[in-house]
Amino acid sequence: QVQLVESGVGLVQPGVSLRLSCAASGFTFSTYYMCWVRQGPGKGLEWVSSIYADGSNTYYTNSVKGRFTISRDNAKNTLYLQMNSLKSEDTAVYYCVQGYNYDYWGQGTQVTVSS
Repeated sequence: QVQLVESGVGLVQPGVSLRLSCAASGFTFSTYYMCWVRQGPGKGLEWVSSIYADGSNTYYTNSVKGRFTISRDNAKNTLYLQMNSLKSEDTAVYYCVQGYNYDYWGQGTQVTVSS
């Protein structure tokens, strides 16, 4: 069965960096478009970033452009989100999501940015 397991939970101060990882299994990871989606406290779901199956194209929501970088290692079946210059508004549960139709979701990992 499809499994997506995020890691990288953290309580960090504003301005620092954090990298999230998502270990994928149960499907051919290298053939799937993947995304990161987040949900801040009291907010709805927000798409953050996406990457093509071969990593050739990446996309970001405006609020994270220039600060976040999505990447993948298809040999390791792992998706990453490098988050730099973190802000308090980045506080959210971050989900790793498979596919254009958001077919499968990880359990989410909490990122808290606070001084």
